[in-house]
Amino acid sequence: MSATLASLRIRNLALVEELLWEPGPGFTALTGETGAGKSVIIGALNLLLGERADKSVIRTGEAACSVEAEFAGAEGVHHILDAAGAEPCEDGRLIVKRVIQSGGTGRQFVNGSPCTLALLRSLGGALVDLHGPHDHQSLFSRDQQTLLLDAYAGAGSERTAFESARSAHAALVRERDECARGESEALREIDLLTHQTAEIEAARLVPGEEADLLARHRAAANAARIGELCAGLGERLSGDGPALAGSVAEVVRACRELARLDPRASAVEAAAEALGNLIGELENEISRFADLAETDPAALAALEERIDTIMTLKRKYGPSFEDVIAYGKSAAARLEALRARAGRAGSLETEVAAAAARCEEAARALSARRRKAARALESAVVANLRDLGFLQAAFAITLERLDPPGPLGAELAEFVFAPNPGEESRPLRSVASSGEISRVMLALKGALAAQDEVPLLVFDEIDANVGGEVAVRVAGRMRELARGRQVLCITHLPQVAAAADHHFVVAKDVSGGRTRTRLTPCAGDDRVAELARMLGGKSQSAIAHAKALLKRDG
Repeated sequence: MSATLASLRIRNLALVEELLWEPGPGFTALTGETGAGKSVIIGALNLLLGERADKSVIRTGEAACSVEAEFAGAEGVHHILDAAGAEPCEDGRLIVKRVIQSGGTGRQFVNGSPCTLALLRSLGGALVDLHGPHDHQSLFSRDQQTLLLDAYAGAGSERTAFESARSAHAALVRERDECARGESEALREIDLLTHQTAEIEAARLVPGEEADLLARHRAAANAARIGELCAGLGERLSGDGPALAGSVAEVVRACRELARLDPRASAVEAAAEALGNLIGELENEISRFADLAETDPAALAALEERIDTIMTLKRKYGPSFEDVIAYGKSAAARLEALRARAGRAGSLETEVAAAAARCEEAARALSARRRKAARALESAVVANLRDLGFLQAAFAITLERLDPPGPLGAELAEFVFAPNPGEESRPLRSVASSGEISRVMLALKGALAAQDEVPLLVFDEIDANVGGEVAVRVAGRMRELARGRQVLCITHLPQVAAAADHHFVVAKDVSGGRTRTRLTPCAGDDRVAELARMLGGKSQSAIAHAKALLKRDG
C-alpha cells in the first residue's frame, strides 16, 4: 500500500464542531441520511487540495475553521516538497493544514510551516483523486480522454518529447516572425548606428582630452601676451639694467662673507643660497614656458578645429564628453547585435524547417504508441463494463487527426459508447444517464489502475442511479481498486457499503439548540442496522438481507 490518509481532523466547518476521523487502509465506506453532513468530509478534503475557500463554510458563531490531514507513507511527495523549499516529511508522515478565517486571509501549512495554495494543489494532485457526481464532466473532455489514453499507453516520455519539440519549434517560429516584422526597422537602425559609430570612432576621442585641449587653446589664443609677460619677467630677473638676479647674487655674496666672519650666521648663508637657487630655477621655468607658447597660427587653427569636432559630438551624443564616449560604446554593441540578428534571420528558415521535422517525428512516435494502446484499452474497458452490468455494451476509442498538431499531439482521442446492442455508438459526452457514466468511469479506473499512481481515490456518490446486481458489481470493482490503494466512498448503496473494509456513519444531532455532525465507526449489529436502513427499513427481511450482504462480502 502506498500513501494513505491516516487521519482527518475538522474544526468548526459547517455543521462539524470537532471531528477526528481515522479511515484506515483499503476500502472505506461512509453512509448516512441525506443532509447528515457527508458532503462536509468532501468539502474538507477539497480545502486541503487547495480549492478556493468560501468563508460561509465557517460554523455559525466561530471566527475560523480548520482542516488538518495526516498522510502516512508519503515519501513519494518529497520531490514536490523539495522543489517548493518546504519542510520534509519525518518518517514518511505528511501533515497538511488549512485555516479559513472570517476576517483576513486564510493560512495553510505543510509539516508545520506556512505554504502556498499552489503547493497544496501540487500535493493534492499527487495524493488524492476525488470524483463526485458532477466530476464525470472531466470524462467528456477530449483532452482528458487523450491524457487517459497516454496514461494507459505509458506514453509519458513520448508526450514529453513531443511537447519539448513543439515548444522548440514554436520558439523558432516566433523568433523568425519577429525578425521578419522588424527587418525594415532594423535595417534603418543599422544604417543610423553605422553612421554614428563611424563618426565617433573617426574622432578618436581620448578620455581627459577635452580639458587639455581647452587649456592649450586658451594659451594659444593669448600667446602674444604670454610672450610679453615672459620677456618682461626675464628682463627683470636677469636683464641689462637693474635685475633681481644680480641683486640676489650680491645678497648671497654678502651673506657668505658674514658667515665666514661669524660662523653663527651659517643659517643666514644657507637661506641666501636657497634664494639664489630659487631665482635660478625661476629663470629656467620662465624660459622653458616661453618656448612652449604656441604662436603658430596653424597650430591655433588645428586646436580650434579639434574643439569644434568635440563640441559637435557633444551636441549630438552628449551632453558631456564622457557621454559621447559612452554612447559610442553602446551604439557599437547595439550595432553588433543587430548585425548578428540580421545574419541569424538568414539561418532561421532552415532551423524552423528542421524543428518542424523533429516535431513531426515526435508526433508520429506518440501517435504510434496511442494507436497500439487504444485497442488494448478498449478491450480492458469492455471487459470491466461487462462486469458492471453492460453485457453487450460497445466501447471504442477514435483518434481524430489534427493538422497542424495541437498541444497534445497529432490527434485527439474520442471515447465512444453504446450501452445496448443496436444503438449507435455516441461520444461519451452524449450519454445522458449519470448511472451509465458512473459505471464507465469505474470501468476506466479499473483499466487504468496499474498506471494510476495516485494513492487515494475518493468517490462521492458516483454510484448513484444504479442498483440491484449492478450495485453488487460496482461494489466488487471498488474492492478491486482498493487492493493497491486507499479508496473512500460516500454511498447510498447497501451493496457497496457492505463490501467495504471499514464502515462509518455520518449523522447529525441537536444539542443546546445547535446542530452538530458526527462520524462514528459502524461494526457488528450497528452495521447490520445501518445496512437495513439503507435497504428500506429495519424489518426482519431488511435485517436478513443486510446480514446476507455482509456474509457474502466477508
